[in-house]
Amino acid sequence: MGISEIRDAMESAIVARGCFIVGIKISNDNEIVLTIESERGTVTLDDCVELSRVFEEKFSRDTEDYGLTVTSAGLDQPFTVLKQYLKAVGTMVEVQMKGGRKLAAMLAGADEEGVTLKYTVRESVAGKKKKEDVEHVETVPYGELNAVRPYIEF
Repeated sequence: MGISEIRDAMESAIVARGCFIVGIKISNDNEIVLTIESERGTVTLDDCVELSRVFEEKFSRDTEDYGLTVTSAGLDQPFTVLKQYLKAVGTMVEVQMKGGRKLAAMLAGADEEGVTLKYTVRESVAGKKKKEDVEHVETVPYGELNAVRPYIEF
């Protein structure tokens, strides 16, 4: 079984649970990790259990010897698909850009080309002695990003 076969077989059950596929990984020894995320809210244990059951109905262990893990995308994991970016629009994200630049910003938008970030930086302003907060809105292509993940504040 391959990734596209799994995606095709599971897509309708995943959508019916109000979720979408973030990733499918298959190891050399047929250990399958199906990572999902909820369209709204969070993935529940019931979502994972039900999708495991559906998977096992569609792919017989008599035909294929496999191990299966159905999991949610972790809060500390970078976004990998456009739907994750779109779901996060309007929230704070942690951004790591190529070249080492890091920042916390509000994700103002996302599309197939890249993301729009809104953030404030204290900087010198012409004609003023003290630094002031200056708001920036910057559109960054995906090719310039190393990782974008939810911003977790403690």
